[in-house]
Amino acid sequence: MPTDTVIIDDIRARLESDPRIPHPGQVAISERDGTVRLRGTVRSVHQRRAAVQIAKSTRRVRAVEDELWVDPRDHWPDDEIRGAALRALMSDPGVPSDRVEVTVADGWLTLKGEVKHQYESDAAFEAVRGVTGIGGITNKLTVISAGIDG
Repeated sequence: MPTDTVIIDDIRARLESDPRIPHPGQVAISERDGTVRLRGTVRSVHQRRAAVQIAKSTRRVRAVEDELWVDPRDHWPDDEIRGAALRALMSDPGVPSDRVEVTVADGWLTLKGEVKHQYESDAAFEAVRGVTGIGGITNKLTVISAGIDG
């Protein structure tokens, strides 16, 4: 009967050769008595299913414990996300981009500043929500009707 390292090595080799799993090194594999545990992060539900299928179809694997997390973000650097968000804000005529500050930390984008109307806050949010690589958005824009531009 193969040792757990033989089963693990077989699964690892199959993950690395499968084009559906672009980052196989992010999947941790352990085995005990024919039960394989998969842990780590994949980029899609499709990749998760493929990894589990590969493990299940490996010889002498009796069961698979799927503890994989799905993180669909592209994992872009924060400064690139910020730049893309600023470009999106500046290209939207409904957004007073000079009043909107953008910060990004670990893929999480935050809008701050003061705008005159709610529709400007909504437009700013809509402008940045399609930016590639963000994990989420916090809209901290304050709507102040009096006091801005008169």
